[in-house]
Amino acid sequence: MLNKHIPIIDIFAGPGGLGEGFSSFEDGKGQKSFKIKLSVEKDEHAHKTLELRAFFRQFAKGNAPREYYDYLQGKISRADLFGQYPEEALHAKNEAWLAELGMEGRDIVKERIEKSLSGAKTWVLIGGPPCQAYSLVGRSRMIGEDKGKYEKDPRHFLYREYLQILADHRPTVFVMENVKGLLSAKLNQQSTFKKILADLQNPSLAMSGTTQGKNLSYKLFSISRRGSGNLFNEPDPGDFVVRSEEYGIPQARHRIIILGIRSDVYVSDPDLLQITQKVSIENVLDDLPRLRSGLSKESDTAEEWCQAIQAITNTNWLTSLSPDLRKAMVSSAKLIDSSLTRGASFMAAKVKPSSHEHWYVDKSLKGVCNHESRSHIREDLHRYFFASAYAQIKGKSPTLKEFPKELLPDHDNVNEAIRNSLFNDRFRVQVSGRPSTTVVSHISKDGHYYIHYDPSQCRSLTVREAARLQTFPDNYFFEGNRTQQYHQVGNAVPPLLAVKIAKIVFNLLNNP
Repeated sequence: MLNKHIPIIDIFAGPGGLGEGFSSFEDGKGQKSFKIKLSVEKDEHAHKTLELRAFFRQFAKGNAPREYYDYLQGKISRADLFGQYPEEALHAKNEAWLAELGMEGRDIVKERIEKSLSGAKTWVLIGGPPCQAYSLVGRSRMIGEDKGKYEKDPRHFLYREYLQILADHRPTVFVMENVKGLLSAKLNQQSTFKKILADLQNPSLAMSGTTQGKNLSYKLFSISRRGSGNLFNEPDPGDFVVRSEEYGIPQARHRIIILGIRSDVYVSDPDLLQITQKVSIENVLDDLPRLRSGLSKESDTAEEWCQAIQAITNTNWLTSLSPDLRKAMVSSAKLIDSSLTRGASFMAAKVKPSSHEHWYVDKSLKGVCNHESRSHIREDLHRYFFASAYAQIKGKSPTLKEFPKELLPDHDNVNEAIRNSLFNDRFRVQVSGRPSTTVVSHISKDGHYYIHYDPSQCRSLTVREAARLQTFPDNYFFEGNRTQQYHQVGNAVPPLLAVKIAKIVFNLLNNP
């Protein structure tokens, strides 16, 4: 082993999904192999989440203080928690840095990283630049608004902050993550991804524009499949796509992950992720407390919520449905239960998911956090109820053309969506029996793409349910209001996938 703990610098960290995976990885002897030395994040709420998790990691596995759980249960304040453990709190504050790369001076960033590494020669850089400018939806929206603005968007160039750290600090290995849409992104008619690959291979040359530092180079690898490359040994861009559902993550999340090894320490190609049995959404959600949604823009009680949904059985459009679907909706309406609550920031409960129980559950927590339902207008509740009942019968989420006309939103673009099949799945059920669709930051806007598969709950997913799909442990608490929590979860790398990546990196660094 090169070091007792291999240092990690995590940039563009979000709420810490990649870092959580690396810091959780244990070698064959049950010893932690990596240690986060610095996490850099610009969003204040994600930073608070990072800082709290950094505090939690100051304690040995299974030895977090009772006060940590008191805080998650809402019994004490964050100030009280940190005040009782000032040394651990100080370490956490030093580890989680609220800073915006690209805005902080290069010298400040360089000094902070050097101080965090304390002279370590073998270490790992992880993270990825913000990806909104690369996502297909984001790109379409931005180009539609102003093509010139899109071309100049600073998020195209934030990867150069990653390059600068590579050039300045020469990490032994790096792991860079980004959205799949990057593969088709172009800037000034040139492939953005191919440009990024070329720059990552020679970061000093890319940053200086000269041959100075040309001895620094990296070999780039896919961790999902062994690429064939070509005569010039250039990797195929598609090789870098990692399909999370193939590796035991209960979510069909497809992301680009690039693993780079500094050329002067390269010994052998890295291992590949091992394909495992797929995990379905209900395998990680069915054990959570059942909730009802809220009624928006009208009085909201459990009884009124029940009546609002059961009113469906008296609608004219119900009779127009196929017999099997009509029967399913009537049966589900009878299961609507006025005893359900809307959840809470903390709910006492006994939880036991059928998949990854050891990873999710912390018995000291004695419940779940961040498990509160949203409110929806009555019309959307009817759409959610129809959609989830439809999915139960048909095994898929309905498109707009499969909704009764009376349920369609009164929007100008609905007919166009039906005709052109563009965004015609704007009410999307997360279908049981399969992994969920990708959890993205848009979940913070509304719940239309994240309808629960159980019609009798008639709601969108909670923050904790989204976090379960992202494989965050139940004792991972998200700070901020609910919208900010959703945003953090949607932007994260699944920690359980990151554990598997950490194993690949560990094996590389301990190659005899």
